[in-house]
Amino acid sequence: MHRLRAEKEAIARVAATMVEPGMAVGLSGGSTTWFLARQLLRIPDVTVLTNSLAIADLFEEVDDAAETGTSVVLTGGIRTPGRALVGPVAVRSLSYLHCDISFLSVHGIHEEAGLTTPNILEAETSRAMAASGGRTVVVADHTKWDVVSLTTVLDLEDVDVLVTDRGLPDPAAEVARAHIADVRLA
Repeated sequence: MHRLRAEKEAIARVAATMVEPGMAVGLSGGSTTWFLARQLLRIPDVTVLTNSLAIADLFEEVDDAAETGTSVVLTGGIRTPGRALVGPVAVRSLSYLHCDISFLSVHGIHEEAGLTTPNILEAETSRAMAASGGRTVVVADHTKWDVVSLTTVLDLEDVDVLVTDRGLPDPAAEVARAHIADVRLA
């Protein structure tokens, strides 16, 4: 949460511009999606679907969330050390829910391996989160580029938008744009 805080806040501000009042928004677990959730507190009448206990807690702690008509839906599931809910219960609940847009936080992004994570159950849950959304947006700081973890979540071609920070080297941004139609640098 404290690593690259300024970059994550910048990414969150850019990502929040894609959310409008009345939307249903999926937020996977992760520090960058948590910063995005903070931005969403300012947008009225948003339904947040999440597998993150930290994100759910954020909305619970802020009195303004209730006043703006924001509601939170938790997926249920097995709790990870990072306070995300994953596994078959989370995946099953996501199969019945639909979002206008899903935001994913990932451990790594690689041209060939795609979006990756070290947790197999988290990968399955993030795939289900992406499938529940009309658009899939990845929010990740530049240090995630060229990182490969144990399992692939999605191929880069399955991502609609990548929001990262200006620390991403130009050659990496070119590779990202070759696979993802919309790459935004915060």
